[in-house]
Amino acid sequence: MPATLNRFLPWPPALFIAWVFLWYLQYKFTGHPGSVYLFDILTKWLGFPGYEAAMRIGTGVAELIASLLILYPRTQAIGALMATGIMTGAIFFHVVSPLGIDPYNDGADLFKKACAVWVFGLLIAYLRRSDLLALWALIRTKRLAAAR
Repeated sequence: MPATLNRFLPWPPALFIAWVFLWYLQYKFTGHPGSVYLFDILTKWLGFPGYEAAMRIGTGVAELIASLLILYPRTQAIGALMATGIMTGAIFFHVVSPLGIDPYNDGADLFKKACAVWVFGLLIAYLRRSDLLALWALIRTKRLAAAR
């Protein structure tokens, strides 16, 4: 794939991921009843009743960080992996917990967006794999130097 195309191809999915995460922050950070409802079900199911706000805001902070990373070219691959990880958790909880695929009876809009973010995160990580490999090499080199 030409280098120019590979440089620009990750941006539409990156912008979609950032839009999804940043859009839903308003619900997580303000304590919107729909968001509280969702995280209340999760925390009760996980055996942590009363920790809805901590889980909701913590998830929001993680999504905010992933959004910022994915919008900066040098950290885009890391943000994509982070987004994929966050959405792996979201998809898992929608499938196995009492939340279900369609907790709001809206045609599973939230679940569909989670799946799209997951796929786009993997796509960006693949397209930016050279950045990830360079980062891995740097980390390995530093660890080897520190071990000596």
